[in-house]
Amino acid sequence: MPHTPDITVPDLTGKRAVVTGASDGFGLGLARRLAAAGAEVLMPVRNPRKGEAAVAAIRKQVPYANVSLRALDLSSLGSVAALGVTLREEGQPIHILINNAGVMTPPDRRTTADGFELQLGTNHLGHVALVAHLLPLLRAGRARVTSQLSVAARSGTINWDDLNWDRSYNGMRAYSQSKIAFGLFGLELDRRSRAGGWGITSNLSHPGVAPTNLLAAQPVIGRDRDTPRMRLIRGLSRRGILLGTVETALLPALYGATSPKAEGGRFYGPDGFGNLGGGPAEQDLYRPLRNNGDAVRIWRISEELTTVPFPTAEAGRPHSVNDNVA
Repeated sequence: MPHTPDITVPDLTGKRAVVTGASDGFGLGLARRLAAAGAEVLMPVRNPRKGEAAVAAIRKQVPYANVSLRALDLSSLGSVAALGVTLREEGQPIHILINNAGVMTPPDRRTTADGFELQLGTNHLGHVALVAHLLPLLRAGRARVTSQLSVAARSGTINWDDLNWDRSYNGMRAYSQSKIAFGLFGLELDRRSRAGGWGITSNLSHPGVAPTNLLAAQPVIGRDRDTPRMRLIRGLSRRGILLGTVETALLPALYGATSPKAEGGRFYGPDGFGNLGGGPAEQDLYRPLRNNGDAVRIWRISEELTTVPFPTAEAGRPHSVNDNVA
């Protein structure tokens, strides 16, 4: 019988964790593993009914789990800001943030509530704004921030001349761009934290390839049936051929977020053939993520688009969990 990869999660008693996209797939599995290790896990979700089912599923497997829902729609900067206000008013430091939620390849160009191309706005800008709004809490908890990328970030570019895909639209290229941008942001977050003394450690992960709802039928983004690629992935995963399962594919993010050996500015993914499946291991940064100038540029543009600035001159000042973010 083939070996199933796994990791040992340290005791997280007394830690507060936030996992986006925790109502199904990798996010649900991550929330369950963190709760099983003793963490208090906040699950910000867009669909309350789906979120309640996820909480029930976790508590069925982990009866003592301390899990709770919060409202969040990453495609709305207003919703992100509202969650920031809620959590800052609660006033509890955040020790782990896993930026996991995302959307993938709507067949036609769609936009967020703020007019951004849906993948750019949800996968990247929504999470950038979330980190900015939660920054006082992340600093107070000396948090580990792990941002989930994709093998799609291995190739492609930032479409600097048409970041919002107004003039043309290619779903896969737009998806790759959103993940490259988000990866550059995650690396720059670690650099700025080190330079400014924020106390935050930021790293990246990717799950390889496994069957989740990203490519499944999702009428809300205009996909009425599973893609052929989704059907192929399900079949290969079920047979244990090359690809991971949901339980193994979440391991790189879990490792990046919890392992004492995981470091800031590093990239973790599956160690199997083509990095499509297997156990978690450090990997070389994808080529599109290696340009520090691109990281600084996307950071600046993201601040402008979200209108949520990060600290600059006062980056190293003493902080309070009640600090406001403009």
